[in-house]
Amino acid sequence: MLDDTLLDDQSRLGDADREGLLRAAARAGAQVRATAEAADELGVARVFQERPRALVLVTRPGVGAAIAGVVTALLGPRCPVPVVVADDVPTWVGALDVVLAHTEDPGDVRMAESVDRAARRGARVLLTAEPEGPVAASAAQHAFLIPPRVPVPPGFGFARGFAAWVVALKALGLLTVDVQAVADELDREAERCHPMHESFVNPAKTLALRIDRRTPLLWGLDDLATAVAAHGAGVLGTYAGVVSDVAGYPQALTRSVLHRRAVRGTSGDDLFADPDDEEQDGLVRVLLLAVRQGPQAEFTRRVAMETLSGADVLEPAEEVSGGDAVCAALLALRFELAALYLGLAAGTLGGPGLYAPAV
Repeated sequence: MLDDTLLDDQSRLGDADREGLLRAAARAGAQVRATAEAADELGVARVFQERPRALVLVTRPGVGAAIAGVVTALLGPRCPVPVVVADDVPTWVGALDVVLAHTEDPGDVRMAESVDRAARRGARVLLTAEPEGPVAASAAQHAFLIPPRVPVPPGFGFARGFAAWVVALKALGLLTVDVQAVADELDREAERCHPMHESFVNPAKTLALRIDRRTPLLWGLDDLATAVAAHGAGVLGTYAGVVSDVAGYPQALTRSVLHRRAVRGTSGDDLFADPDDEEQDGLVRVLLLAVRQGPQAEFTRRVAMETLSGADVLEPAEEVSGGDAVCAALLALRFELAALYLGLAAGTLGGPGLYAPAV
């Protein structure tokens, strides 16, 4: 059961957050800024000028897969080079290719082998990882290694990896992103979602309350929003123990039984349902995510809202400007903070729920 009074009690919230996880998430903007500075010092913009034959995004357990999903969506189908997402560097990688990798496990042997293989074959490699361990050793003198400059616990590296990859892709001429604008907006989002702000003005707390005791259906109205939804589902599972469904809305339409449930759940039929009734635990919360702007996105939204008129719509572009990358990063951070608030208020993360003695 979520203790919603804890969310608006900054003192109790601070006591529950023993590990300072809210503060760690709020450092996303600082991570972006520090990573961009490190990339500049390493000369990434100079080395990554020539367009590659292929772009390889190496993902390992953790947030790497979410970063790859968002970056791939940003590149889109019109990307002039093939994009390969894999757990290991393919055997065909050579000197004409670029490899981007991220891991928060310094002892990941498979990542170390992948980086070493790509570097020995002459590929340009950019890696975000810890400065010590087998992974870092594999990058020595062969790859560009960007270690964390802003200390955060494992699991909070999305902003760092995203920033490094975006810097490299900008140098390659594959993306046009204002990295400073991303960092500034993440700082503003952290301020908006600060624990001192009450739930009705705090977007992350509001989102946490909307998800409480519901199964979130994170349905994207565009490909980029769907990619961010995957990250949202990941952090909700990690910090709040919440299971979510993730799909693009056209795909969600094919899940007939679940979609019918979503229609019932947004029709207002459960408006006066008893929240203490155990039978209500199966209720869903439809969250329609929108990042991109344009005719296609507007059409998809209109179709979705005709059927799911009571659904929540998360559309950062209505709140901020700066482009798709800024909006995607902002929404990713909001989900991280909402998941932390939800976990702390429910006692599943930190606080008394951190450890329960056997009886």
